[in-house]
Amino acid sequence: MLLKLVQTINAYLSDYVLIILLIAVGLWYSIRTRFVQIRCFKEGMRRVFGNISLFGKKSDSSMSSFQALATAIAAQVGTGNIVGASGAILTGGPGAIFWMWIIAFFGMATIYAEAVLAQKTRVADKDGVLHGGPVYYITTAFKGSFGKFLAGFFAVAIILALGFFGCMVQSNSIGSTFQTAFGIPSFLVGIILVVICGFIFIGGLSRLASVTEKIVPVMATLFLIGSVIALILRIKYLPVTVFMIFRYAFQPQAIIGGGFGSAIKIALSQGAKRGLFSNEAGMGSTPHAHALAQVDKAHDQGVVAMIGVFIDTFVVLTLNALVIISTLYTKDGILHDGIIPEGIGKANLAQTAFGVVYGEKFGAAFVAICLFFFAFSTILSWNLFGKINVDYLFGKEKLRIYAIIALVFIFLGTLASNDLVWELSDMFNQLMVIPNAIAMFALTGLVIKALQEK
Repeated sequence: MLLKLVQTINAYLSDYVLIILLIAVGLWYSIRTRFVQIRCFKEGMRRVFGNISLFGKKSDSSMSSFQALATAIAAQVGTGNIVGASGAILTGGPGAIFWMWIIAFFGMATIYAEAVLAQKTRVADKDGVLHGGPVYYITTAFKGSFGKFLAGFFAVAIILALGFFGCMVQSNSIGSTFQTAFGIPSFLVGIILVVICGFIFIGGLSRLASVTEKIVPVMATLFLIGSVIALILRIKYLPVTVFMIFRYAFQPQAIIGGGFGSAIKIALSQGAKRGLFSNEAGMGSTPHAHALAQVDKAHDQGVVAMIGVFIDTFVVLTLNALVIISTLYTKDGILHDGIIPEGIGKANLAQTAFGVVYGEKFGAAFVAICLFFFAFSTILSWNLFGKINVDYLFGKEKLRIYAIIALVFIFLGTLASNDLVWELSDMFNQLMVIPNAIAMFALTGLVIKALQEK
């Protein structure tokens, strides 16, 4: 009963509210910033790759610009890129990837605004520790009880969506892929995860930043090399793979069945929902990391944040999608006719795809290792984002309780797959967008002023 209710709420959110809000905010900021994602793309790339470092400064109060980006990318590049993209393709067809690209393109302008607002509205406590994120710019946009309500609504949603249910989803993916690839019982993976995560949580901001700045470049490079080799081996299928993405974006009924209207709605909503879960632009999660960056101007971190979305969607997610479509949806693939065989689901679709190229065992192992890095780093970042909001709502004295509950959820996630947990995670992810987007519209002037000050 509860599962059905949550699924119904999610259907309305993803099919209507989410699509309208995400596209509206992205379009609004694209137009108002005169397409900052195009004009300042080169500047963003220069700031990211000109300042890359695996051994940045250690601080318990702030981060370097690259550490903040690494923490944001760690949050963005998670199960959404492998499991989420797989689910979008299975449900909405290859064309769902096209809509993910559209969401991400406009999302680059959205996340620029989020990072700028996080920088502009952050505060420092008496110990000099920086605090920032949507709750701070929501209460800047709306004074009084309405602002406090919206901020409180957002804080509760993100604690549940990311700090608890989201981390459970990530650990579940790690456990299931490791069991498939290596035969390691999921509960053992859960114990190891809890020990490692607990050690990092205790170390505070400096330890988390130190881990993410090292793990993100390594995991991205590993996945990039493995995917590119797979695509080279399937190179004769690449033209038809790209063609399918564009064709089924506008003719999804040809692959997923049903009438044109319902099929296009499914493809578009899957692209929007999974695109949000993947790059998180407009969700209000990554501004927590960007608020902590030590930069000269808010604009500087804004353009860096844009590159996070680009790397997440146009590089990592796209490579995964190309491998899946070029191996499973081409004429010799098991999904060529759009019928999903028994035993194939979003959790093992990528492993099946890479297994076509590398062999079943090596393909499963490669995806399991990549997913471990992706999901593990996401758990670390999401825990930080939840922690910031627990501090906002309840104060520092409740952070230890939050950490213990989060570790319990991480362990429980490896024990069993639960559709309700996935649906609850999706629901609270989507609910976060509403107060975040409202505040972003209200603070447009602050973003434009920061862009003019660059």
